[in-house]
Amino acid sequence: MYFYRKTSTNIVYKMISEKNIFMEEAIRLAAENLESGNGGPFGAVVVKDGIIIGRGNNSVTSANDPTAHAEVNAIRDACKHLNSFQLEDCEIYTSCEPCPMCLGAIYWARPRKIYFACNKKDAANAGFDDSFIYDEINIPLPERAIPAIQIMQKEAQQVFKEWIASDKKIPY
Repeated sequence: MYFYRKTSTNIVYKMISEKNIFMEEAIRLAAENLESGNGGPFGAVVVKDGIIIGRGNNSVTSANDPTAHAEVNAIRDACKHLNSFQLEDCEIYTSCEPCPMCLGAIYWARPRKIYFACNKKDAANAGFDDSFIYDEINIPLPERAIPAIQIMQKEAQQVFKEWIASDKKIPY
């Protein structure tokens, strides 16, 4: 696929893959977010059949929502567009390798592929170091920086039993 870009002195024609166009949009959203100050420098898009169906940028600080990462916002936007809680046959393009939370959200959404630009080392160098979360996952629950203590398992299991027997459930 050939596209052109106009520069200050001339028009440059070059071969640009469709994947690069989608990644450029994710990077543009990240840069736009940096300029607006709405959150961290992250952007993401969800693509289905060669069309962007969801866009997101990081809005953690402006929304006062620690889950408002670019990937999660793009997933929410795409799911609204599709009227579905799954992103079958979709691809996610994100300006940076997804953090553990976003990776979990991506797996739950079930797209077929993830493309990312910067990696987690690049993010750490910019002050977004998620390595402590990856490390915490391997520590016994009560010994984590935020201890996790299990209580009332038997009572909560009753809800799962009712879910299993329910004819109203929509499996996912």
